Amino acid sequence: QVQLVESGGGLVQAGDSLRLSCAASTRPFSRHSMAWFRQAPGKEREFVAAVSWTGGITNYADSMKGRFTISRDNAKKMVYLETSSLKPEDTAVYYCAATSRSDWTNPQSYNYWGQGTPVTVSS
Repeated sequence: QVQLVESGGGLVQAGDSLRLSCAASTRPFSRHSMAWFRQAPGKEREFVAAVSWTGGITNYADSMKGRFTISRDNAKKMVYLETSSLKPEDTAVYYCAATSRSDWTNPQSYNYWGQGTPVTVSS
């Protein structure tokens, strides 16, 4: 079973950058595609970005393209989300997730979830 633990969230100002990290705890990590989702208060969970298990293929939600970068280090069993030019509307709890399926943007495709790390962007 994959266990995921996110870190790196916090309170930042608009325009700032933040690096979120996700640590996985099992060997099958390298056979799973990994993703970041986010959920703002009162809203549904939203796809942010995903990366293939080799790291060679990435996918981003349109509103995150050019501002967020997802990457992974299979040797360290880590996934990262580099965020920049943060906006108040990026405020949410950010979740790391793992899947062996191909529909990356659908949260129902993901077998494993972390507990989330909150990001608050002040204006």
